[in-house]
Amino acid sequence: MESTHSIQPKVIVLTGASSGIGEATARYLAQIGYRLVIGARRTDRLKSLQDELRAQGANVDALALDVTDLADVQRFADFALQRHGRIDVLINNAGVMPLSPIAALKVDEWNRMIDVNVRGVLHGIAAVLPVMQAQGCGHIINVASIGAHAVTPTAAVYCASKYAVRAISDGLRQETDVLRVTVVSPGVVESELADSISDQAARAQMREFRRVALAPLAVAKAIGYAISQPNDVDVSEIIVRPTASAH
Repeated sequence: MESTHSIQPKVIVLTGASSGIGEATARYLAQIGYRLVIGARRTDRLKSLQDELRAQGANVDALALDVTDLADVQRFADFALQRHGRIDVLINNAGVMPLSPIAALKVDEWNRMIDVNVRGVLHGIAAVLPVMQAQGCGHIINVASIGAHAVTPTAAVYCASKYAVRAISDGLRQETDVLRVTVVSPGVVESELADSISDQAARAQMREFRRVALAPLAVAKAIGYAISQPNDVDVSEIIVRPTASAH
């Protein structure tokens, strides 16, 4: 774990920070003493989180962020670089999960998952990779899902988007010898992800599926563990599940 008394605490940029895993991760990393730039679409929640963490002494800045917009993600990364002079860690956490059977033909929702879950990750990588390469070090953490390891009914497109995150991450890892790349795949976690499910049958199924769930802090701690390793140690993949869950 990085000391709060480190001469130069790591600079971390985090997407999807307004709730769930992102919010818990922001709180946890701020407590450790990292410098944070956090982004999300829901600016009211984001501002409240920033104000709360600053009141506790954290070094945190919050910016409105739409990960589907490459220019917006670049602006986010540029702000972090201008503010701190470097970017040590990117956490690509933003994601959506509007599950439905393929036969429901919810094409707009499919496209939204691809835009946020896949393009959003690529946009984050594109925005920070040149900076990290110039530094000669850096760490990209992509939040996937157990859906990146197994496909279930109503989740085919969601799982496909998360399989893509794993593939992108492993490809990037193989292409660099100076950057660390980590995929974190949470199992069932207490979050608002299921609230975006418009298909009623899938929504009811997911409520049952999520009866046993982890607190988001468990995933935040896994992310913190990967960050805390020495620069020559790459924790490439972590799966975090509730002990009582078969999924």
